[in-house]
Amino acid sequence: MKKIYVLIFAASFAGCKSKKEIVEPDTTEISETMDESLDLLNEEEAIEEVQEIPTRPVYRATDSKINDLLHTHLKVSFDWEKTRLNGEAFLDFTPYFYATDSLILDAKGMDIHKVQLSRGKVLTDLDYVYKNDFIRIKLNKTYKRGEEYRVYIKYTAKPNEFEVGGSSAISGDKGLYFINADSSAPCKPTQAWTQGETEASSRWFPTIDSPNEKCTQEIEITVTDKFVSLSNGLLIKSKKNADGTRTDHWKQSKPHAPYLAMMAVGDFAIVKDTWTRKNGKKMEVSYYVEPQFKDYADDIFGETPAMIEFFSNKLGVEYPWEKYSQVIVRDFVSGAMENTTATIHGEFVYHNDRELADGNEQSIIAHELFHHWFGDLATCESWANLPLNESFANYSQFLWDEHRWGEMEADHNANKEAETYIYVANLQGHVDMIRYDYDNKEEMFDANSYNKGGRILNMLRNYVGDEAFFLALQKYLTDNAYKNTEIDHLRLAFEEVTGEDLHWFFNQWFLATGHPVLGFEKEYDDSLKQLNLYISQKQDFDIAPVYKLPMTIDVYHDGKKQRHNVVVDEVNEFISIPMDVAPDLVLFDGERVILSEREEEKTEEEMIHQFYWSDEYLDVKEALAYCSKKRSEESMKVVIDALSHDFYRIRVQAINSLRKVMRKKDEELKPKMIELATKDKWAAVRSAAIRVMERYYETDEQLLALYKNATKDKSYNVVIAGLQAYHEVKPKEGYALAKELENGANASLLTAIADIYAEKASPADQKFYHKNYCNVTGFEVTGFVKAYARFLKNIDDMKITEEGMKMFQDVAKYSGNGFVKYFAGYQALLDIRERYNDKAKSVEKEIAKLEMEENADQDKISTLSQEKASYIAMAQKAQAMIDEAKKDESDDQVLMLIEGEARMDFEADVDEEE
Repeated sequence: MKKIYVLIFAASFAGCKSKKEIVEPDTTEISETMDESLDLLNEEEAIEEVQEIPTRPVYRATDSKINDLLHTHLKVSFDWEKTRLNGEAFLDFTPYFYATDSLILDAKGMDIHKVQLSRGKVLTDLDYVYKNDFIRIKLNKTYKRGEEYRVYIKYTAKPNEFEVGGSSAISGDKGLYFINADSSAPCKPTQAWTQGETEASSRWFPTIDSPNEKCTQEIEITVTDKFVSLSNGLLIKSKKNADGTRTDHWKQSKPHAPYLAMMAVGDFAIVKDTWTRKNGKKMEVSYYVEPQFKDYADDIFGETPAMIEFFSNKLGVEYPWEKYSQVIVRDFVSGAMENTTATIHGEFVYHNDRELADGNEQSIIAHELFHHWFGDLATCESWANLPLNESFANYSQFLWDEHRWGEMEADHNANKEAETYIYVANLQGHVDMIRYDYDNKEEMFDANSYNKGGRILNMLRNYVGDEAFFLALQKYLTDNAYKNTEIDHLRLAFEEVTGEDLHWFFNQWFLATGHPVLGFEKEYDDSLKQLNLYISQKQDFDIAPVYKLPMTIDVYHDGKKQRHNVVVDEVNEFISIPMDVAPDLVLFDGERVILSEREEEKTEEEMIHQFYWSDEYLDVKEALAYCSKKRSEESMKVVIDALSHDFYRIRVQAINSLRKVMRKKDEELKPKMIELATKDKWAAVRSAAIRVMERYYETDEQLLALYKNATKDKSYNVVIAGLQAYHEVKPKEGYALAKELENGANASLLTAIADIYAEKASPADQKFYHKNYCNVTGFEVTGFVKAYARFLKNIDDMKITEEGMKMFQDVAKYSGNGFVKYFAGYQALLDIRERYNDKAKSVEKEIAKLEMEENADQDKISTLSQEKASYIAMAQKAQAMIDEAKKDESDDQVLMLIEGEARMDFEADVDEEE
């Protein structure tokens, strides 16, 4: 599962965390007894403090195994009109250890029609009770360990007929999702897909829905013949039926957890690729996309075989499954999901070749693929141990970036992960990585399990060394293949490979809370000829431990580096290093691997040395940020030199840090800026240079030609930067240029054009918004719709506004994302409602003034009254559209925000009356 931080707010908006209430013991009787005792003590004037009765702390244990699920065979079909699934389940079991005569299955929100024992072709009814989302079945006899039995269940799954839960990472728990089932939503295909994590597979088939259960699987999916299906494993048979349907039979021969079971159904084009195993056999690698993206599927996913090869070699464990497919679906409830052999991605992964010039989703593709070793092959035995899945998948992004794009790119992205973790942890509070006391299992999908875990693994790799690190991972995966694990399995694998007791590392990082806050100080003692270093740990020790921190300290003199390996394990650590002369620069944690907050003061001279001498990305980034705020010639030279740095992200940072340099050296830098804007290999550099030139330079013919020429760039971001710069200087010509760019524009460029049209507010441009609305998806919808709302406001025409309101209602009703629903759809309608309410109130005041005149102009009053009525009617229409969209609204946060708007309106009306 990939958790994406689009914005901190957007991430938290994705789903409401429903905390499980801790049921307290009934203490009424105890309290009465205590009261009586206190009364007695009061009478005897011998009151003593009554101790509070202790309660056991919460402990989320791994689910006990009573019956072991061996094989799941499903036969399913879809009722699109009712958004239901009709299913038959054949489930094979054996008692795990103790003999048993009963079976309990998870089956949430279903209609259960039959529960029978299946022996060959003979089906015998079994007694059962279905209550509180569990089927409790009385078996025909007591079965002993090793005795197998099969249960048949006929059922109907009704995923849309219960309250939706979820978390910040997975915004829904319906299990099965019907997308545009009745074809009423504009711009959306009809699809059905599943999402099982954490325990939502039991929304669409009966099972033991626990991560420590594993079984092999078959699914026979009956669909309309026009649709394509995808599931786990291999398609072993496809049969056309007489009623115009087709039954696809998918089979996975290796066991996995029920939450990894999947289906996807829709109008998909299949683009096939291959990967070659060490034995020479080719394995299917395939990409399922909407037909209009068929030509771009290889651009999006084409690195997948190389990733499979890289990870197989790096881990020493060959990809362990029959095939690997990836499908992109609409309105997915998370970033992506690592269903075994068939990963689902959200629609944000769609890119054409030009969009890929501005960035790709390889980190997410790598993340979900790596789960096929960490999560699918070796699976956490409980949600408390989720970091065994997600921390590794997070770290795979670093491994792939390092391999494919270089160490600095890996460090850049890893630093963003670390900064996000620290920000969220300090904002929301610190928790253990492996935690058995969560209130709700969904809480485990957080910046600890993902971001922090990835950084911990990087520290472990740095400590034990590459060879030991990957040998230990090989051992862990080999020993636990198709099994379940907890954190000690990982520790023991590392201890067996390295021969070292690593409790200290795992205890402080995986089994404790928080992170170090490190203070660094230094001084050179000339009399003793030694460098004195002071390292202090400043974290809150009520929350976090005192850490043992192996680290490197790099000492520079005349640009030459000496590296010292030390271990910091005290709150206040003193280290002395003999030196004949004072150093020019000291870099604590020279490899920049320790996850921590840092407190350190450096001089400008030290920062300049750091920029030129260190080859660590974070050191260069930090030094550049420091020097960009200084006015000295030496610091300005750093910023100017950074414009030619080998790493493109440093060049971008330098471009965006030119404010002080431009005040003195703008003309001197102009040729360099033009070079960066026109010739740099990286689109991010070209677009950043254009934006900065538009900000700081008076536009001349040369720059105007440069901006216009940028609109022919392959990169959409460069095109947008050029168009906006050109339009800023020449609005009329910029508007005409936007017209030329409409065809073939992507969502970002369409939104930029929409902003230009909103500013001009020509009624003739309204058709642009309706023509292109379907070409904008995901979070881009918000910017596009907001531009249209500004367009309508600037035109201020009721008829044109009324034509646009339907689009806003469609966004509110049919968007798969709560953020987009509210801030694009509902907010646009709310703004229209308020605008016309305000207009009506303004006209009402004008009427009141006229009526107070001695010879009131009745014709004018009548005209104004009609105007007021039309404004009220518009406001009411907007409210009616809001109410209509709210009928089917299942997102509690969206409803809460709308309710908040209504409450504010009510309070404002009360204030006016008062």
